[in-house]
Amino acid sequence: MDYLTCDQVKFSYETGENGESREVLHGVSLGIRKGEFVALLGHNGSGKSTLAKHFNAMLLPSSGKVYVDGLDTMDESLKIEIRRRVGLVLQNPDNQLIASVVEEDVAFGPENLGIAPPEIRRRVDDALKAVEMYDYRLNAPYKLSGGQKQRVAIAGIIAMQPDCIVLDEPTAMLDPRGRTEVLDTIHKLNREKGITIVLITHYMDEAVGADRVVVMDDGKILTQGTPREVFSQVQLLKDHQLDVPQATELVWRLRSEGYDLPDCVLDIGECVDALEPLLKSSSGDSYVCP
Repeated sequence: MDYLTCDQVKFSYETGENGESREVLHGVSLGIRKGEFVALLGHNGSGKSTLAKHFNAMLLPSSGKVYVDGLDTMDESLKIEIRRRVGLVLQNPDNQLIASVVEEDVAFGPENLGIAPPEIRRRVDDALKAVEMYDYRLNAPYKLSGGQKQRVAIAGIIAMQPDCIVLDEPTAMLDPRGRTEVLDTIHKLNREKGITIVLITHYMDEAVGADRVVVMDDGKILTQGTPREVFSQVQLLKDHQLDVPQATELVWRLRSEGYDLPDCVLDIGECVDALEPLLKSSSGDSYVCP
């Protein structure tokens, strides 16, 4: 049984005072297994963020059903339990950090769940250690870098002990170093703690490390599969104004020019392995990679 289940989900936003509405999800069906790492891709307006907010009952479907470990998100009495199981991390960490001290911010969620103080202390320490921010526990959040702030925001979710974390473009406002810090943290949580991860991102290279990639377009699922299965469909993605990882793009362009290269490469390492024999054959065995 899937941990997160969307069954023919439709959702509409109200657009005017006259009760007018605009449908942005058009019958989406999707299942995500417990412990899976899923990257959810799509251009602006594709519906990916709207779908993500259904996973912890921040939004409720206009029709269809969303289940979290079998719990119906439409059941008002289950909302607190659903949000304990599925944590949502937003794009801007400043919108989630509310306390003047890091450890107090991380403690906010467990306190609202009514957890006993000794258990809160343990959870806060464990959460900060999990994101490698324990040494900053007494710091003021505003003094942290963007990547550090985002890791504290993630710690605040971890302290609530969720089974699943949904991250809505958590690296969009970060520099390369901050992006690396946050991505390393997310993968560590998935790998070592078995937390289900749903990562919404515009960066195709971030999706390469996922178990599965789901691509949305115009409120529907365009395609899904392993990263290699999805990114091998370069023309399909480009036809829908979507990018592919840079290494994939390079090799695809060279193949279109007639070079004998693999169907799909996903990262720099695979790209180097694919290009090195080609460069040697064209330049002689004395060629040395710079």
